[in-house]
Amino acid sequence: MLYFTRLKTTMILLFCAIGVLLAVPNLIKRPLAGVPWPQIHLGLDLRGGSYLLMQVDMSAVVKEQLTGLTDDVRQALLKADIGYTDLGANVAAKRVQFNLLKPSDAAAVKPILQKLISPVEAAGGAPDIDVRIDPSGAATLTLSRAGLIAKQSQAIAQSITIIGRRIDGSGVVDPQIARQGSDKIVIQLPGVSDPNRIKRLLGKTAHMTFHMVAPNVNPETKTPPPGVEILPMLNDPAQSMAIRSRVAVDGADLTNAQAGQDPQTGGWVVNFTFNGTGARKFAEITTKNVGKLFAIELDHKIIEAPVIQTPIIGGQGQITGGFTAQSATDLALLLRAGALPAPLSVVEQQSVGPELGADAIRAGILSLAVGFVLVIVFMASFYGLFGWFANIALVVNLLLLVAVLSVMGATLTLPGMAGILLTLGMAVDANVLINERVREEVKLGRKPLAALEAGYKRAYGTIIDSNVTTLLAHIMLFIFGSPPVRGFAVTICVGIVTTLFTSTVLVRLITARWYIARRPAALPVF
Repeated sequence: MLYFTRLKTTMILLFCAIGVLLAVPNLIKRPLAGVPWPQIHLGLDLRGGSYLLMQVDMSAVVKEQLTGLTDDVRQALLKADIGYTDLGANVAAKRVQFNLLKPSDAAAVKPILQKLISPVEAAGGAPDIDVRIDPSGAATLTLSRAGLIAKQSQAIAQSITIIGRRIDGSGVVDPQIARQGSDKIVIQLPGVSDPNRIKRLLGKTAHMTFHMVAPNVNPETKTPPPGVEILPMLNDPAQSMAIRSRVAVDGADLTNAQAGQDPQTGGWVVNFTFNGTGARKFAEITTKNVGKLFAIELDHKIIEAPVIQTPIIGGQGQITGGFTAQSATDLALLLRAGALPAPLSVVEQQSVGPELGADAIRAGILSLAVGFVLVIVFMASFYGLFGWFANIALVVNLLLLVAVLSVMGATLTLPGMAGILLTLGMAVDANVLINERVREEVKLGRKPLAALEAGYKRAYGTIIDSNVTTLLAHIMLFIFGSPPVRGFAVTICVGIVTTLFTSTVLVRLITARWYIARRPAALPVF
């Protein structure tokens, strides 16, 4: 029990030294400049900032899916030269419907519509669309439940990714973004006291598409012809324009967008670049339609509709539209981050001032300091020298805990500080068990070395059992708990691991070195 090889001793001390080194940057205000020290980040309740709970508008996802399905059905029927009437989408019923001019075409239409079906892997290959054709020629394509659930999950995941890109591009440090429930996203923005600009960035879908302008269509008409949409102008909503519904080029093919100034007019513009696919489509559409109007749509509004002067084959373009420096920068950021699959609405908003966060930090540090001192006094008073060995391990344990959380890039919140305080109390449990077992062995008349060996050996089983069960309980908290509870669980789990190391390894090493140096005739356990 008291034998440690030189290599093992070196490894233990080296591990402790690295932990202390990684923990130090969190204890000083200004670490060395240029050195990438990992540090613990302060959460919203400590640093101050804004909390947003946003909801994804799934009806928009369904509407967009039905619009695309309607266009696919139209193209498929036209290609097969099959006549139909009353083709349209019923958003409330989540289906596309039409009537065949000849009911006898039902047998030929069904395999054509079957090609529009895709299997849902998460649902065991269930179809995402249910196709039904009545003997009368009435056909319906209904979005299946499995398909809707998969689409919703995909929309949430895509929204979280794009929200992260937009927030990172806006300069906010250490944002916390997580899914809540089936259609909500929690966003925590430490250090952001006024979230209005962030809300504007997140509230825009930023789905940019390019369309040909529909000629000879009156924008004032109430019922545009099939395949044509009437959309308002972005800078003048009173004006509108008729465009073809079919997307000529999708903004999803953009690879870059930057705000800049036009060298001729001095006005702010947004310069964009397409990937290979987008550049090819952009070149084809501009080559075939020289002299025609080409509309740029953003979130169902027309930014501008310039005339195609010459073919654009370089995959680069420019958007003008009376931008200011801020609006051009924001639009470029939105386009770089990508379009949201559906609009987001703010369900709940909270702001925490930096003063409240500073008060919480002071209260947390005070509670940690008081708890730390009480534990040290208790161990020194009840167990004397062995209690001081445990106190040394307690200090190292705290530093190792901070070091591991720093390497993980963890965010410290009030529940996390409570977890650190609880870890301090739990950390000495193992040493209490060991010291009490050693006392019992001394009372039984064992020699000092035998008492130490028996005390450590017989306490290990209880120490391992108690810590493992506590670890499993907090792992469950992390898996099923809310974000604050998960922060608490992470702190406790890391604390259990560092506690096992310091209590059963470091304290044993200190005790062994002391015994070898002193060779006491009796142990100071009373």
